[in-house]
Amino acid sequence: MHAASLRRTEAGAWVVGLVLLASLATLAAAFAAEHLFGLEPCILCLYERVPFAIAAVVAAVALLIPAGNIWRIRLVAVVAAVFVVGAGLAVYHVGVEQHWWRSVAACGGALPTDVEDLRNLSATDLKPCDRVDWRLFGLSLAGYNVILSFALAAASFVGMRMLTRKA
Repeated sequence: MHAASLRRTEAGAWVVGLVLLASLATLAAAFAAEHLFGLEPCILCLYERVPFAIAAVVAAVALLIPAGNIWRIRLVAVVAAVFVVGAGLAVYHVGVEQHWWRSVAACGGALPTDVEDLRNLSATDLKPCDRVDWRLFGLSLAGYNVILSFALAAASFVGMRMLTRKA
């Protein structure tokens, strides 16, 4: 492998590693907001965590594959696609918050864990997905998720391009 190609491949791996770290940090921040600061998530908030978890796992697997292997590049493409889907879900959530459309999800923060929970479940126990408990500079967490998901999708595409470049 040529030196320039190796440098680009190493840089691509660094980008994928940073995407992995950003995914894990985002999940940690979501859990901290919920468990340390008491922000109750709605069901859409919980769904929005899934792409970060999937992307973290796929990015970690991609980093374990040797440089130059086509499967590493394909997995990074999957990471990018996962973030595009995550951004779409976050855009949908912002639309629900802004009352552009109604949610099709059963907007509640706590998922039932046993039969007794299912019996006691009522519409008043569910946190509405259009209720925003926290904003910074006018954006909700779903709004920041849109920005972050698109940025991580773009970073994944950049990493993928760096991994595919030849000298």
